[in-house]
Amino acid sequence: MRIAVIGSGYVGLVSGACLADFGHEVVCIDKDPEKIAALNEGRMPI
Repeated sequence: MRIAVIGSGYVGLVSGACLADFGHEVVCIDKDPEKIAALNEGRMPI
């Protein structure tokens, strides 16, 4: 299943990671460019 999670904060990021662990294709969407850059570099923004 393909799932989009809006917001990659405490709730969205953990929910997306759990859903991905179950085998779903997950895309997290956020409006904060610094948070997105941190995630792309492999750093946890929370």
